[in-house]
Amino acid sequence: MNRISSVLVALALMTVSTQSGSAQGNDRYGIQNVVYHINYDGGDGDQRYKGALKNIQNHINAVGAENINVKVVLHSYGVGLLASAQSSEELQEQVLSLKHQNVDMHVCNNTLNSKNISYEDDLFDVAEVDIIPSGVAELSHLQMQGYTYIKP
Repeated sequence: MNRISSVLVALALMTVSTQSGSAQGNDRYGIQNVVYHINYDGGDGDQRYKGALKNIQNHINAVGAENINVKVVLHSYGVGLLASAQSSEELQEQVLSLKHQNVDMHVCNNTLNSKNISYEDDLFDVAEVDIIPSGVAELSHLQMQGYTYIKP
């Protein structure tokens, strides 16, 4: 009996140790609210845009889609990401994949007006609800709400 009890205690301790180790891994980052700021040109082959979207996906993968709220604010040259996506299947796939993980893409109305851009005709997968009055003001607003600012 003593030996059986010892084995059961050892098994119980290993189970608790394994469970607590995985719980620490899942709980490491907690729930996160993040705003990604894109206001730059995509560069040759839109590599900067593709890299930024990949960073967002890596962030979601690390934290878990159920543990993160992501907003992407696009203004100035950053709106070019969705313009380029009109003709780039790779960008389209990245954008749609992120949107299916509840990533919100916000487009600056000031930029649309100043650059004569039609969100309906010139940008990929943008609806009226995605348009915000000002990209810079939105960044400040989200940070005041506790969103972490990231510029990839």
